[in-house]
Amino acid sequence: MLNLPIVGKNNQGTLMAQNLIGQSPAFLSILDKVSQLAPIERPVLIIGERGTGKELIAQRLHFLSKRWEQPLISVNCSTLDENLIGSELFGHEQGAFTGAKAKHKGRFERAEKGTLFLDELATTPLFVQEKLLRVIEYGHYERIGGHTSLNADVRIIGATNANLPEMASKGRFRPDLLDRLAFDVIHLPPLRERKEDIIPLAEHYAIKMCRELELEYFAGFSTLAQQSLLDYHWPGNIRELKNVVERAVYQNHNSMTPIESLLFNPFSADWQSESRDTAINLDQEETQVEFPIDFKLWQECQDRVILKKALKQSQYNQRKAAELLGLSYHQLRGMVRKYDLSN
Repeated sequence: MLNLPIVGKNNQGTLMAQNLIGQSPAFLSILDKVSQLAPIERPVLIIGERGTGKELIAQRLHFLSKRWEQPLISVNCSTLDENLIGSELFGHEQGAFTGAKAKHKGRFERAEKGTLFLDELATTPLFVQEKLLRVIEYGHYERIGGHTSLNADVRIIGATNANLPEMASKGRFRPDLLDRLAFDVIHLPPLRERKEDIIPLAEHYAIKMCRELELEYFAGFSTLAQQSLLDYHWPGNIRELKNVVERAVYQNHNSMTPIESLLFNPFSADWQSESRDTAINLDQEETQVEFPIDFKLWQECQDRVILKKALKQSQYNQRKAAELLGLSYHQLRGMVRKYDLSN
């Protein structure tokens, strides 16, 4: 298993160390691609669902590049007001607009000779996209309200979970900017496609939480808990896994025993759970059926519908879905395999 530390300085110059952990083929192929792309002075796009580690990959691209001793400046474009993002990226001169009491250095200026990481790139307004295009094409820009051209020796790394080609086809993202940014694209797989990495990641976060709580020992996860981790769909990916594991560690009252239970949805209260005795209408006369029918085929269709509904309600945790249906875990697993509902 690879456990690669990323050591460097953040926007404030503070030393940081984070880990890329995994052993799955999908994860290892991404690391190989990052190593190949890092020394090439071209823009890179990172595409992936929320919580898949896009910023960690951007950091690795920077610290493996020739610019590793220079600044790595990050900006989350979705957190900036449309009226402020231009100023935040390119800076402004004193008096450029109401409230501009002093000259402000933008992120491009602060990232000079280094790397600028633009997270949530798809949220940038079109007028900012046009300015980004000019910087990439001509290598210079002006502060808002200024007339002096500033050089931009900055490598751009963009990240998003949006479909940029589709946005470009609908006029919501500039196609020419997309062409300039996509020298190459790194597609990060979701955690559900990295099954081999789930347990190592869970153990890593569990040990870190034990240290934070000053617990002397981590007894691991029970077989049942491990299977629950593997069966869960992980819509929030690694970020969600971290929360689930840390929650389980602090709720485990005896640190000398393995973790048995995991709470995947902290927003559901016990008193809100639906009763298993929810009325099911078995009145045949109210079921719209036209005879003759293929009863076996009809029954399979009903099974698929109720299985899909239970899986969705349980957030694809098969053990919880089995409880909702009054089935054993192995019975549900057999039906899921039978009807090919694993995804």
